[in-house]
Amino acid sequence: MTDNQLIYKALQSEFLTIQEGKVLFETLPLADLMMIGNELRKKLHPENNVTWIIDRNVNITNVCISGCKFCNFYRNGKSPDAYITSIPEYCSKIEEMKRLGGRQLLLQGGLHPKLSIDFYENLFADLKSRYPEVRLHALGPPEIAWLAKKEKLSFVIVLERLVAAGLDSLPGAGAEILVDRVRNILSPAKCNTGEWLDVMRAAHQMNLTTSATMMFGHIESIEERLEHLIAIRTVQAEKPLGHKGFLNFVPWPFQDDRTVLKEKSGVFNKVTPEEYIRMIAISRIMLPNVANIQASWLTVGKDTAQLCLHAGANDFGSIMIEENVVSVAGASNKFDAEGIQQAIRDAGFEPALRDQDFTLQ
Repeated sequence: MTDNQLIYKALQSEFLTIQEGKVLFETLPLADLMMIGNELRKKLHPENNVTWIIDRNVNITNVCISGCKFCNFYRNGKSPDAYITSIPEYCSKIEEMKRLGGRQLLLQGGLHPKLSIDFYENLFADLKSRYPEVRLHALGPPEIAWLAKKEKLSFVIVLERLVAAGLDSLPGAGAEILVDRVRNILSPAKCNTGEWLDVMRAAHQMNLTTSATMMFGHIESIEERLEHLIAIRTVQAEKPLGHKGFLNFVPWPFQDDRTVLKEKSGVFNKVTPEEYIRMIAISRIMLPNVANIQASWLTVGKDTAQLCLHAGANDFGSIMIEENVVSVAGASNKFDAEGIQQAIRDAGFEPALRDQDFTLQ
């Protein structure tokens, strides 16, 4: 197949193979790859909007037994700075978020050895009773798989119980690279590829809003990045007709500051701005059935993220009132509500405030 034939196939929103995606990613000039991503974006989003959201990321706990080599946020249970966030602390953080216009709480924790499903049910129910208008975007496939294993329950039962307690949507956290060779090195105690995907399959059967992520730029190959994208695309294609499935995909580069990967293995984040823009474009190309692609300004900065809006991305994510995990590893970019909207306008688009379901506010 010639390059022109392959470009035509991509522009028709056909499912490309790993090899076809690799050819586009590695051989096309950046401007050509951006053009394809941008044309596909315009097919799905002909309006000139770029969406964004106000939410707050609160860590339920920093205790985690996963020991991921890219994370220096976690602590063991005996660490002097180990914590479980208290209800008064949640209330203080939620009140501040509401003053800033936010209505969604991103709750992420870790694989805490002593926290049962009852703990999460009680937490979600308590927060919902106090703040029924606040959406809980909480946990992720690794926590769901961990709770299922601990409680000897199916993924479906765990999700049903958490939804009944107040869970509104499931983040695509803990995906890293959905290839077991990579996961066995980076995070061997965390759920494997099949379990991550099966949790999301269960969530899609329930019509629970989900997103997907990819952390790249460490030990994975280009082929493994594309294998990850095809896994997301495949699960999305399996969702019941009319169900929401993955509403958003967020690729972001590994942040290496003080991580085990950098300190002990010499693995650095070498993702250049051009490579990140290429990943945004190839994500749009390889995921024609995922409507929204987010540019991670938090990890790549404003200028690169703005260029991504011309390469296939249509979402700028959250102002991140609070973010602890990636920031600890070196991500230092910041936006307030005015700043994120101005950045979108400066890139040539109109900012459109959304919720987690991509309903405009």
